[in-house]
Amino acid sequence: MGNIWEMDFYSRPILDANQKKIWEVLVCESPADISTKTDSLFRYAQYCPNTQVNSGWLRTALQEAITKAGETPIKIRFFRRQMNNMITKACQDLGIPAQPSRRTLVLNQWLEQRIEQVYPQEPGYQAGTNPSVRLEKPLPQRLPDALEGQQWIFVSLPAADLLEMPEWEISFGEAFPLELAQISPETRIPGILIFSSRALPLAAWMSGLELAFMRFDTSEGARLLLETGVTESWIVANIKNPQTLAEAKGFEEAKQKANGVHFIGVQSDPKAQSFTGFWLLQEVNLL
Repeated sequence: MGNIWEMDFYSRPILDANQKKIWEVLVCESPADISTKTDSLFRYAQYCPNTQVNSGWLRTALQEAITKAGETPIKIRFFRRQMNNMITKACQDLGIPAQPSRRTLVLNQWLEQRIEQVYPQEPGYQAGTNPSVRLEKPLPQRLPDALEGQQWIFVSLPAADLLEMPEWEISFGEAFPLELAQISPETRIPGILIFSSRALPLAAWMSGLELAFMRFDTSEGARLLLETGVTESWIVANIKNPQTLAEAKGFEEAKQKANGVHFIGVQSDPKAQSFTGFWLLQEVNLL
């Protein structure tokens, strides 16, 4: 299996000599698992003149990134929906699938670092002129009947225990290095275990989505929602039991204390010794 890349192509808070915003493409490698060292991940950055913002320029930049990396990614994730057509076209011309996704954790942290440390040092920097992303509020959908879990529970693990993930038997899943979240090994990481006699198709279906994060929502009753892609949302459960409601609130509170980190596990039953699916997730604000 090859590497997955994360990409952003957008204007930056920097003006050129004609008082036009300079654009920039950022490309970085997604971590393969929890043991990945972030400083070893491939990164590529290049500014783009305002007059050359098009899929052709982006395609050329991506080809240069591929040449420097020495490999072609199996897919590229991006979170700016307003750039969907241009990014998709450039990626298609190179034969690479482009995937709208909120699972761009390395890219988001890199962008944050550049906003704070790099752009202010550039000639023409204009503080506060680059709007942040405004995503549409998704309308939650029901999970397909055949994929609903028969049972689920809230659980938690110390962050240190998750470091053993590479040794676990997992059929489908994805993780990221906890150094990205800047949490201590003692931090309790909340999670949800879903049990189903159809665990394999459920985990396979979930692996085909761009899993973003799980959240407890009270806007229309009490619901547990799975956020995927850039704007998709799925209703995992409607919560009415007072005890479960308290546990759901506790899950959300623990997630905030863990800097948004949490996990989803899929098993055939509570006695299973392996995971059909296991995903380490983090809810972050996109820049």
